[in-house]
Amino acid sequence: MQKWCKIPLFTNTAMAIKRSSSSMRNPSKCGFPIISLSISSLPSYKDMETEPQQNNSKSHQPISDQIFNSAPKLGSYKLGDSTFYSLIENYANSGDFRSLEKILYRMRCEKRVVLEKSFISIFKAYGKAHLVKEVMSLFDKMVEDFHCKRTVKSFNSVLNVIVQEGLYHQALEFYNRVVNAKHMNILPNTLSFNLIIKTMCRLGLVDNAMEVFREMPMMKCTPDIYTYCTLMDGLCKENRIDEAVLLLDEMQTEGCFPTPVTFNVLINGLCKKGDLVRAAKLVDNMFLKGCVPNEVTYNTLIHGLCLKGELDKAVGLLDRMVANKCVPNEVTYGTIINGLVKQGRAVDGVRVLISMEERRFHVNEYIYSSLISGLFKEEKPEDAMKLWKQMMEKGCKPNGVVYSALIDGFCRVGKPDEAEEILSEMITNWLHTKCFYLQLLDESVLIHGLCEDGKLREAMMVWTQMLSRGCKPDVVAYSSMILGLCNAGSLEEAFKLFNEMLWQEPEAQPDVFTYNILFNALCKQNNISHAIDLLNSMMDRGCDPDLVTCNIFLTALKEKLDTPQDGREFLNELAGRLFKRQRTIGALKIVEVMLQKFLSPETAIWERVVKEVCKPKRIQAAINKCWSNLYD
Repeated sequence: MQKWCKIPLFTNTAMAIKRSSSSMRNPSKCGFPIISLSISSLPSYKDMETEPQQNNSKSHQPISDQIFNSAPKLGSYKLGDSTFYSLIENYANSGDFRSLEKILYRMRCEKRVVLEKSFISIFKAYGKAHLVKEVMSLFDKMVEDFHCKRTVKSFNSVLNVIVQEGLYHQALEFYNRVVNAKHMNILPNTLSFNLIIKTMCRLGLVDNAMEVFREMPMMKCTPDIYTYCTLMDGLCKENRIDEAVLLLDEMQTEGCFPTPVTFNVLINGLCKKGDLVRAAKLVDNMFLKGCVPNEVTYNTLIHGLCLKGELDKAVGLLDRMVANKCVPNEVTYGTIINGLVKQGRAVDGVRVLISMEERRFHVNEYIYSSLISGLFKEEKPEDAMKLWKQMMEKGCKPNGVVYSALIDGFCRVGKPDEAEEILSEMITNWLHTKCFYLQLLDESVLIHGLCEDGKLREAMMVWTQMLSRGCKPDVVAYSSMILGLCNAGSLEEAFKLFNEMLWQEPEAQPDVFTYNILFNALCKQNNISHAIDLLNSMMDRGCDPDLVTCNIFLTALKEKLDTPQDGREFLNELAGRLFKRQRTIGALKIVEVMLQKFLSPETAIWERVVKEVCKPKRIQAAINKCWSNLYD
């Protein structure tokens, strides 16, 4: 895996800060971390699924350990290879890796051949257990230690494990190492290309993915529906919708016929862009191609209409949906209700809910939570509680989302005591295993409300209660507590919590919001050099700065130094480093901030911007859009 090197960032800025540090207050002695670590809904192949299984049972072993271990002493009886293969399959499926390693060790000592099929089973098992290093190590030992010839099948199995773990840079390195190794003699197939194209798209390297896509015919590999869908999704996420639509025409020319999923990718991209006219035309095109829109298609369009505030058209689309024999579901109605709530029309949303009930549609707890939250935001707590009681009377059991809406609502209207009562009720009436995580969500919301209200002591009580029950705080809970501690001036305690976050599960890892809280606190105490160290750490962990981050540092550089700086040099260096790491979107956001602040980027930065933005197809798309706006 590619490791981001820890190199000094903003050298000149840091030197300026050091020159002026003599006039600053003494920084608080808290353990500031210096860390150097690196870091979408498409069809997938069945052999690419890697959901972990919890079955560790050994009840189906084909042969007992006792008989297996004593076999060499049983006279003329000798264990055959099929016995070993059966044991490997069993131990791999059950996740018994210790026994599996013993089997492999014995086979190696006895110079037995291990089938590639057995290795693939092991790779999948290791993948489910997130043992990526073990997978790669075993792949390298296949030939020398186990006399097994590697083919593209085992190569794809290992590559898939790496990709599924989100180790995209490491996946690219592995792919290049194996494909370019002449002694391995492994030629990628369509699945290999699909995996590497997916990897590049996830890294934002869509142009590189397109280059690989164009190389497939030269390698005698034909792109399939998955190839095209992956590229279309990557282009749409880069706001290159026109190129994605062109791929649709190309795939049909090449004899690869689109499915509803293909069209849904494009329709979703157009809806997010706000181009609902083209999205509707694409639906018409589906009918012409004999591809019938499904509920996902209609729900996507309805969601797009709701985002643009065109609720009447969204409701009208329901009629067309029914006319085309596509039955609306809870998602359809829930999307419209959620759109009404976002427009501040929660009361109208309640009317839609009543209409749903009259048509005998099931109203789930998520719809109730959206309406309850909306009524609280519109400062109608009485109506929210009335809806809550109606929900209970109709036998709809509340889940964590509904409880969260209530707790968040009471915190919004300045009633933390009522919020705590709801939390207690939830714990009393609703505490069982499957609700454990959602319960944590409710407490996170309560902690956030208490900290924002300045009630750090009460928040600490909820925090302690949560830990005492074995609950693991998520990023919301951690960030809220860090905010409360920073506001109370307890920066050292805030950093203790932050350092604790770094060792937690992914859902509790710090995000840019967490870092911004600490940046703001450090800069207010004139600890700008420590803030820059923390910024380096954040970028090393793959988290890009946002507008808030830039504003915090620009204010500090202007107001906290003896020789004020406008921040131009700081932002130039920040954008440059992001460009070097190929994090183009983050770099372009920094350039956008500079232009908003009337800070001219340096020539090298402009060159990168021009290279990324001013591509022929993008320029033509911009020109077309201008003409379209002129004549619409």
